Amino acid sequence: MAGARVWIRGGTVVDGTGAPGVAADVLVVDGRIAAVGPAGADAGADAGSDVIDVIDATGLVVAPGFVDLHTHYDAQLFYDPDLAPSPLHGVTTVVGGNCGLTLAPVNPGDEEWLTRLLARVESIPVAALEAGLTYRWHSFAEYLDVVEATPRAAHIGFLVGHSALRRAVMGPAASADPATPEQLAAMVDLLDAALAAGGLGFSTANAQTQLDGDGRPTPPNFATAAEYVALAAVCGRHPGTVLEFIPDSFLRGFSDADVELMADMSAAADRVLNWNKPLVNPRVPDLHARQMRAADVAAARGGRVVAMMTPQNGAIRHDFEPGYVFRALPGWDGLFALAPEARRRALADPATRADLERTVAEATEGLALVVRNWPAYRVAEVDDPTQAGLVGRSLADLAAEWGVSPFAAMCEAVVRGGITTGFVRPQFAADDEWSWAVRRELLTDPRVLLQASDAGAHLDMMCGAAFPAEAWAELVRDRGLFSPEAMVHQLSGRPAALYGLRDRGRIAPGAHADLVVLDPDGFGPTAMETRRDLPGGAARLHVGAAGMAHVLVAGTPVVRDGAMTGARPGRLLRSGRDTVTVPARGAHVER
Repeated sequence: MAGARVWIRGGTVVDGTGAPGVAADVLVVDGRIAAVGPAGADAGADAGSDVIDVIDATGLVVAPGFVDLHTHYDAQLFYDPDLAPSPLHGVTTVVGGNCGLTLAPVNPGDEEWLTRLLARVESIPVAALEAGLTYRWHSFAEYLDVVEATPRAAHIGFLVGHSALRRAVMGPAASADPATPEQLAAMVDLLDAALAAGGLGFSTANAQTQLDGDGRPTPPNFATAAEYVALAAVCGRHPGTVLEFIPDSFLRGFSDADVELMADMSAAADRVLNWNKPLVNPRVPDLHARQMRAADVAAARGGRVVAMMTPQNGAIRHDFEPGYVFRALPGWDGLFALAPEARRRALADPATRADLERTVAEATEGLALVVRNWPAYRVAEVDDPTQAGLVGRSLADLAAEWGVSPFAAMCEAVVRGGITTGFVRPQFAADDEWSWAVRRELLTDPRVLLQASDAGAHLDMMCGAAFPAEAWAELVRDRGLFSPEAMVHQLSGRPAALYGLRDRGRIAPGAHADLVVLDPDGFGPTAMETRRDLPGGAARLHVGAAGMAHVLVAGTPVVRDGAMTGARPGRLLRSGRDTVTVPARGAHVER
C-alpha cells in the first residue's frame, strides 16, 4: 500500500535554484517529493485514499525549506524541541556546533565548565542551561546518538568544536598553554572519531572577546597556527565535511596572519571554510574590503573561504544587565564588576557617565565603533511599570527633553526604569546611504552567503532566527534588491549546496519534502518581545513571522498559520550519510 501523502495545490513553485517561479502542484510521498506537476492537473490522482493532507496554496509561494548554517541550538534542542522560533520563519534545517563550541567530547567533571562556556560566549542564560540540560554522553559519537533519539521539529547537524577538543585532551591547561605534539595528536584522534561518527566538520574561533565562564579567553586562543591547520586537515579524510572559523582580527578587517591561516586551513583540508561576518562601518570605510580579501588569498592558495553575512537590518537590543556587548567595551569592565543595583547607582553619577562615554568615543576599533551611535537607540522595555512612558522613546528625544547627551539619557533611563531596561537600535539608519550602498555590494557578492543568524544565542540582544522574515521584508519587498526567486535561492539552495546537504534546498522529484508555503506580500517579522519561557523562567527575545502559512519537515506539517503544530519529524544529519563533499579546489561558486 502506498505511504502517507501530502498534496500542495495551486501555488507558485519557486524551486530554490533561482529559476523563475512556475504555477505547479507538489505531491509528497513518505517525506520525499514524488512529483511536481502543472497547476490544476490532477497531480493527486495517483494518491487515492492515501492523501492525508491537501494544502491550498493559491496565491502563495511554495519553496524549499530554508537552511540556517550558523546556530547554537546544541543545548536548546533538549528543552525546546520546536527549536523556536526558527521553524516559524521557514527554517527546516539547522547546523549547530559553531564558533568552536560543542557539548562534546567532554570528560567527567568538565560538564559544568562546558555549560558555563556556552552560556558566557553565546549569552544564553546559564540558569536555563543548568535546569534544562543533562549530560548523557562523553564522546561526540554518544552526543550524536542522544540527539538522534531526541524528537525535534527541524533537522539538525553539528560541527565539532575546538574548545571541547582542547579541554578534553588538555584539561585546564587548554585555557593557558600551547599543545604539545602528543596533545595535538590526541586532539586529531578525537576529531577523527567525531567526524567518523557524523560530525559535519571542524569549527573554531579565537576572538578575544569570547570568554569562558571564569572570564578567561576560550581555549583556541592558545592554539598555534600549526594546531589549526592540523585539525582542519582531518576534515580532508572524511566526506561531506566543512570548516568554520571566527578569527579575532575580523573586527579590525583581518590581519595578514589570519588571512593566511584561513587559506592554509582550507587548502590543507580541501574543504570550504566560512567565517562571519563582513562589517559595514562608515567610520572605517575600508573595513569590509580588508575582510573580503581573505577569499581571494585563499583561492590563490588552493582553498576557498566564504563570508557569511547577516542579510537583514534587524533590531539589536542592548542593556546593562546582563549587558553581553556592553561588557566588552573599553573601560567598562569596572562598571560590570559591580552588582546589578550598584551598577544602576553608578550610572546615576555624572562623572561615571562621562568616563564611560569618553572611553567609547575615543576607541578606534572594535565593538565601540558599532554601538556608539547613541541617538539611534530607543527604549524597548522597562522594569518599573511607572516608567512605561519611556518605552518607544528615542534617546535623541529624551536627551533633548532632559538637556543631556544621548548617552547620558540612556543612563538616566536605566536609573529611572531599572537595570533591566532595554534599548534597541537598527543596525543601520534608514537614511544611511553609504552603508546601504556597501551592504548592497556585499549582499550580491558571490563570495558572500546570506547567513550568520546565531539563532539560539545572544538571547538578550537579538532574535537571529528571524533572519528569513526580516531579510524578505527588507530586501525583497521594501528595497527590491532580490526577487522572490533569488531570495529563496539565498535561503535554501545556496547554503544547502555549500554544506553539501544531500537532496535538500530544492524542489524536485526525489528531494526531501522540507517545504514552506508563504505569502510573498505578507511574509515578515512580528514585533520583538521578551518571553520568559526557558527553563527556570529565564528570558529570551522572541520574534515571530507573519505570512508563513505552512512549513513541512520530511513531509510533515510543523507550522500551520504561523503556529507550531507540535510535530517532531526532524532527523539528525550525519556527514557522509546526509552530506556530500564540496571540495575547496575548483569548487563551483553557486550564485
